[in-house]
Amino acid sequence: MDAMEEGGGLVAVVLAAGRGTRMRSERVKVLHPVLGRTMVAWPVEAALEAGARRVAVVVGPDGQPVRDALEQALPGRAIQYSVQAEPRGTGDAVRAAEDATAGCTEVMILCGDTPALDADTLRGLLEAHRSNGAALTVLSFTLADPTGYGRIVRGADGAVQRIVEHRDASETERGIDEVNAGIYVVERGLLLDALSRIGSDNAQGEVYLTDVVELTSQAGHRVMAHRLGEPWRVSGINTRAQLAELEEAMLVDRRRRLMESGVTLQAPHSIRVEGPVEVGRDTVIGPGVQLLGSTRIGAHVRIEAGCVLRDVLIDDGAHLLPYVVAENAHVGPRATAGPFTHLRPGTVMGAAAKAGNFVEMKNTVLGEGTKVNHLSYLGDCAVGHGVNVGAGTITCNYDGVDKHRTIIEDEVFIGSDTQLVAPVRLGRRATVAAGTTVTRDVPEGALVLSRVAQTVHEGYDERHRRPREAAKRAKSRSDQG
Repeated sequence: MDAMEEGGGLVAVVLAAGRGTRMRSERVKVLHPVLGRTMVAWPVEAALEAGARRVAVVVGPDGQPVRDALEQALPGRAIQYSVQAEPRGTGDAVRAAEDATAGCTEVMILCGDTPALDADTLRGLLEAHRSNGAALTVLSFTLADPTGYGRIVRGADGAVQRIVEHRDASETERGIDEVNAGIYVVERGLLLDALSRIGSDNAQGEVYLTDVVELTSQAGHRVMAHRLGEPWRVSGINTRAQLAELEEAMLVDRRRRLMESGVTLQAPHSIRVEGPVEVGRDTVIGPGVQLLGSTRIGAHVRIEAGCVLRDVLIDDGAHLLPYVVAENAHVGPRATAGPFTHLRPGTVMGAAAKAGNFVEMKNTVLGEGTKVNHLSYLGDCAVGHGVNVGAGTITCNYDGVDKHRTIIEDEVFIGSDTQLVAPVRLGRRATVAAGTTVTRDVPEGALVLSRVAQTVHEGYDERHRRPREAAKRAKSRSDQG
């Protein structure tokens, strides 16, 4: 029986009260985005996925922006907030979360500036902690140059005796290459007891969370360290340079996972994959593509160079030619878009629909097999199946105050250079002649035509154009002479 079954289960505490002054930013450090998500959202979600019943996020007195960001990034999740009134160290921050951990048997303590931390890493820590029967387990890793890190001091039996911060370590202790990752699992009762006895007699005058390790060990309880094989997973961010480096490491990992799952990435180093993006098998993604937000891509899809997709759903077999930009849009199965197509929010392309070069659509639904191939704008529009929209067609959907709908029923043929002044409806199998401005509804099967009558003036070139050109040349010669 594990701890979840024996008592109140596991609660995670995420420390997110620090300002992060080395970021040189007006924004709190943990609010900086990493791969399109707020930094602190990554460890919070990892803890929940690893089995935490809830997460207590410790914020500073001005922590409302952190709350707002997490509610937006992880809506409806089991997150509570505790306030650390003054920056008195990590131990004091955990003390601030005492009420939020009530009713649990285990507490997992994480840092809010470790976005590469994943649920698998935390599951490994929890499994090691429980299988060893430890009262406290600290996550550790080894470094060739451990300068600046807290050292893991073990006893002869391999158990952890204490963690000593670099600035407080002796020369012998500084020679230890196993360091503290700042992540712990501990029995709640022992944690609270140790925190009540920690002082601030150290170089920083702070309450060190690491002192909990020594106090727990001295009390005769088993303290272990679980050594991590991928140290970058627990890398903390203090500067913008570190953020960029860690983000690239996360990108390398995400690209590798995609390729292992059956996705082809062309020039993978140039492809950006953010957030909870999903890609189906046998999909091919070209150079310079950006997959952002909650984008989901089906199987056998081809996305060519330079496409930028945010919160987009792409169904199986679709094809995006180069430089499609899409946001909050849905591209149906076997549909084609691009090159240079802009799919704005609310756009839905039906099965086998086509949107070609320099086409822009917003809040528009295209029916199955409908084609908008060239230089067109469709806004606030419902288009049936089998419609042909000619080059240069636009919907005039905005009157300066309100937006209006255009409805184009099945199998309508629209000629080039057409303006559809909304609100307007084109009946099934209607035909719109090229150059027409449609201002009233068109009946089913009708032809609509509105053009200025064509007039022809023969001999215009001989009587007007040629004499003007000759006069211009004569003036030029006179000016030169």
